[in-house]
Amino acid sequence: MAHDVRTLIAPLKDDDHVVVVGAGLAGWRFVQALRRDGFSGSISLIGDEAHHPYDRPPLSKQVLKGAWEKDKTLLAHASDLDDANVDALFGVSATALDVATTTVSLSDGRVIRGSHVVVASGTRARRLPFSADKEMLALRNLDDVENLLQAVENLAPHTTVVVIGGGFIGAEVATALKTRELSPIVLEVAERPLLNVLGPQVSEWLIGLASDAGIELRCSQNISDVTFEDGLFRVHVGDDVLATPVVVVGAGAMPNTEWLGSSGLDITNGVAVDEFLMATSHVGAIGDVARFKWLHGPFEEMVRIEHWQVANDHAQELAKILIQGSDVAGPVKLVPYFWSDQYGKKIQMLGHPSPSDEVTRVTGSPEEGKWLALFHRSGVITGAVSLNQPRGLILARPLVSEHANIGEALELKPWLA
Repeated sequence: MAHDVRTLIAPLKDDDHVVVVGAGLAGWRFVQALRRDGFSGSISLIGDEAHHPYDRPPLSKQVLKGAWEKDKTLLAHASDLDDANVDALFGVSATALDVATTTVSLSDGRVIRGSHVVVASGTRARRLPFSADKEMLALRNLDDVENLLQAVENLAPHTTVVVIGGGFIGAEVATALKTRELSPIVLEVAERPLLNVLGPQVSEWLIGLASDAGIELRCSQNISDVTFEDGLFRVHVGDDVLATPVVVVGAGAMPNTEWLGSSGLDITNGVAVDEFLMATSHVGAIGDVARFKWLHGPFEEMVRIEHWQVANDHAQELAKILIQGSDVAGPVKLVPYFWSDQYGKKIQMLGHPSPSDEVTRVTGSPEEGKWLALFHRSGVITGAVSLNQPRGLILARPLVSEHANIGEALELKPWLA
């Protein structure tokens, strides 16, 4: 089922009831935006975790390092929920959606019927088909970080721990474990970490970060199995076997769409929505679970982006569309942004370039440990990425948002202002 973009989205009325499935950043920010923009109707917020809404990025950074207590990640306390006049149902999951009646079925047998449903059910950690799958840890939510902290708190200094996956989460987990005086070994299946995200050139510029931080990174690793016996994991890599008390899997995420299997919606790699973030005239989707139409200059593509800023922006944009109506609010316009603190460095990126886009580095070098580069396709700038160059990236933002030409950008050099 796909929403016809020619069908206008009517503004919400005071007697409407919006059911939000997912109480993470996207779901809660959407609730806040609805109230801020003047919606006075009913809101139900459904979350499958027992916790109040909280922020996820600090889990693999500040919380795992011990710099923050878990409570500091909370986005909403009980008083905030009261102030928002929201009917919060936590610790219960959605099991089905009837699109025709905008009715959500819950795992405890309850059924909630609204006038609109917003899917913000997010993602979960991708599991791997190894023998010790149930014993291996991940880092996706508050319970995960609690389990990992318990697993490492009594380990002797310099104990080897294995992190499977050298992407953003894997690198951040390894960095945090290193600060706890442990000895992480990162196993990456690809030739280089982030190769399929940032492309061959940029990933090559980043390859030395792990060793510079004293963390062992092994690429092109073929892991045949991970077993667990007598409190010890054995990671089988080629002819080698790594023994360790802790294995953390950072192998990406899967959209939580199974509960929508009978809905008739297109849930291939997330919930497909149009440029108004709507799957039908009364069902929308935001955040990590949404596969949305991204318009960028001459390019148009369906994308699903698991970034904090996109989830936040989606929440604000969809609230505006539902409050004002689609003919007034217009289609969603955003510039995707993410950051990752890993191996003592900060990686930041704007836009959503393809790994196959051309890359031009405009400042710095890998040897300096800081640089800024532009992605471009057919002469149009599709993104900017930096290492420890936050000011340069901010100054380059208009190049991405305005679909600037690479030749003109190289003449103007706005990142040097």
